[in-house]
Amino acid sequence: MQDLVKPLNPNFSSGPCSKRPGYDLASLRTDVLGRSHRSALGKKVLEEACVKTAELLGLPEGYRVGIVPASDTGAVEMALWSLLGQRGVDVMAWESFGSGWVGDITKQLKLDDVRVMEADYGVLPDLNAVDCNRDVVFTWNGTTSGVKVPNGDWIADDREGLTICDATSAVFAMEMPWEKLDVVTYSWQKVLGGEGAHGVIILSPRAVERLETYTPAWPLPKIFRLTKGGKLIEGVFKGATINTPSMLAVVDYLDALNWVESIGGVNATIERSNQSLAFIEKFVAENDWIDFLAKEANTISNTSVCLCVDTSPENVKAMVKLLDSEGVAYDIGAYRDAPPGIRIWCGATVEPSDVEKLLPWMAKAYQQVTA
Repeated sequence: MQDLVKPLNPNFSSGPCSKRPGYDLASLRTDVLGRSHRSALGKKVLEEACVKTAELLGLPEGYRVGIVPASDTGAVEMALWSLLGQRGVDVMAWESFGSGWVGDITKQLKLDDVRVMEADYGVLPDLNAVDCNRDVVFTWNGTTSGVKVPNGDWIADDREGLTICDATSAVFAMEMPWEKLDVVTYSWQKVLGGEGAHGVIILSPRAVERLETYTPAWPLPKIFRLTKGGKLIEGVFKGATINTPSMLAVVDYLDALNWVESIGGVNATIERSNQSLAFIEKFVAENDWIDFLAKEANTISNTSVCLCVDTSPENVKAMVKLLDSEGVAYDIGAYRDAPPGIRIWCGATVEPSDVEKLLPWMAKAYQQVTA
């Protein structure tokens, strides 16, 4: 196997994800470190992160961006506990994280009027069966299944319910129809390769209206509260975070946003992910021992690319271990709840050329473990 060229960066983890090309800790600003996040400087930096996010994503007028605790999970939980209960809910799950939201809605919130739409790994539920006059909870991209929704055409423009979208492995890598999405959550440690522990929540004006006109029947912990006296706490979306953030993680996020801007914006980050996927699509077409976990071509994720290998689970683990020991690819085993296989992160911070270099090594590893 030594005759093959190794990827320059072997980090293909699906989270925390690879840092951006050329990343250097020394390039991060340090004037905000050791300062209060409530200081004028701290608020300015936090607000800059919110404003720059909105600008790069091209959010519609009136959409708000806030930095919240506990990564994407915290952002989703905040939305579920703060917004649900006013009307019936349709919740979709086709992989582990969506199944987690089903559990929260049915077993923790214990809502009465819930329709659960589930599908096995590799396929989507029937999107046309969704009733958009109910609240809808779904993941845009199944990080552990490699299956994404192909578009937002199934979401009604004149819907009465809210769409609550966990988009942590989609934002900055896939086209998002913002006008059809009322709540979008993500963590910057995914497509942007930022640090963990912080989440981002994006609210549409419709979501803000719900927050200001509806009070859930259950108590809300402080870290979930987005309103006070029946009004949105606007400060959360202007740099006044609910709890103390890591300012080092915030300046790291700003570094990632500046990188996105420098390469041409979101169109460029989407193209990088698509290019990586294109290399894998060609490889899969040329090798009959490997295939996508996603059954339909238009649902194949271009970030969390999940692959099935025609061999035993033990051999798949041996492949993963071999590629790790060779320093070729780290952390590419399938998620623990997913079918045995390989998962290659192809978010924007991964160089497509490194994905291309990885593939011949995968073929050699397969040959070696199945010989």
